[in-house]
Amino acid sequence: MHKFTIYSFFAFLLLFSFFINTARAQQNRVWTLEECIEHAWENNLHLQQQKLTLGIARENLSQSRANLFPSLNASASHAYNFGRRVDPFTNEFSTESIQSNNFSLSTAVNIFNGFQLQNAIKQNAIELEATRFDLDKTYNDIALMVASAYLQVLFAGELVENAVNQLEISRLQVERTARLVEAGTLPRGALLTIQAQMATEELQLVNAQNQLDLSYLNLSQLLFLPPEEEFVIASPDIDLEPEEEPGQSPMQVFQTAAQQQPEVKSAELRIVSAERGLDIARGGRYPMLSLRGALGTGYSEASIEPVGSTVVGVEPIAVTASGEDVFVPVFAYDTRIKPFRNQVEDNFNQSVGLYLTIPIFNNYQTRSAISRSRINLDNARLQNQIVREQLFQTIQQAHADATAALKRYTATDKNVEALEESFRYSEQRFNVGMMNSVEYNDAKNRLAAAQSEMLQAKYEYLFRMKILDFYMGNPLSL
Repeated sequence: MHKFTIYSFFAFLLLFSFFINTARAQQNRVWTLEECIEHAWENNLHLQQQKLTLGIARENLSQSRANLFPSLNASASHAYNFGRRVDPFTNEFSTESIQSNNFSLSTAVNIFNGFQLQNAIKQNAIELEATRFDLDKTYNDIALMVASAYLQVLFAGELVENAVNQLEISRLQVERTARLVEAGTLPRGALLTIQAQMATEELQLVNAQNQLDLSYLNLSQLLFLPPEEEFVIASPDIDLEPEEEPGQSPMQVFQTAAQQQPEVKSAELRIVSAERGLDIARGGRYPMLSLRGALGTGYSEASIEPVGSTVVGVEPIAVTASGEDVFVPVFAYDTRIKPFRNQVEDNFNQSVGLYLTIPIFNNYQTRSAISRSRINLDNARLQNQIVREQLFQTIQQAHADATAALKRYTATDKNVEALEESFRYSEQRFNVGMMNSVEYNDAKNRLAAAQSEMLQAKYEYLFRMKILDFYMGNPLSL
């Protein structure tokens, strides 16, 4: 009776823990599948990265459009010059250390460059749309992962419930057998066998509870919930009818999905984008025509001007017919550095011109760019085929798994009904002493195994059907 007391106490602790967790769950927020998906969308880091990628694609499109506008640049410089040099503003040699300034304003606009700018705009617009579909694909992937984890929690929860029920049956049988052993009706070996079965089922309950905890952990990680936050999911009533077979063939589902799924649309747009990339590369063969204009001025300390003069003497420059010398005055000039404002006004210059560039030979860069663009186009076409083939294989596999799971569920459902009836009969025989404890435990274990297999088939079928519904354009819900 001492062992019986330990087993009963341990079973009580497990049952108490289960019901305490259930009561605690009733106090916490109950999450539906739709709420879990929405929360995952709001907090998933990979989704945030994909949104940033979309922002980059949007900026690329804006930049390609801005490339059509004229450029405008201003520049200024202040320099110290030493040694012999030609001053650009006086065109004279200077050996003095001088300061100089340069100011300029220039503009340029591409008139024709083989339609490269226009094709770049088209390509970036296509890439932006394809990136939006990539973002939608990320949303879908997260929704499917959350749905799978959500159903895994429901499956683990039902396993715990079944384990609790099996343990409660064994506990009642242990109590009844203990009374019969005390009365001398049954041998002590019968009690030990039932107690061993109860210990096994206690372990099964622990394992089931651990699986449930791990399933909740996996789901909480997908939702990026804080470690200290506890949550409980809603447990909707899920009744499957044996005749609920997949209504459409894999090809029919694929034909619908190919028109709706974002990964297919993204792959198709990437083909068009690669075609525009080839047009851009081919544009490198055409001449380029641009219009450029500039304004400039400057200042230099070497630029001087006279401000006054003084006669410092005379010098002969010629002789008259009578032999007399002709003299002219010699002046000494006072100078200053030409004022900054005057230099800026005097040195102001303008230029405008058309510039034509004809590509003749550029180390095969254009030819290589065209070849790479053609390869990218072929790769985009192959990627489109790969995406469509993977989608069809996923649908085909989900359809086959759903059909197989439904057959398993139908068969195990009938098997569970038969084993439940057989177990009730075995329990009655065991209670009246017509069946030993080994045979009773065997009947009980076969029923538990059949119930577990039925649950597996049920949730496998449910998940695969949700995948098929999702590819048909229906939202994920329970």
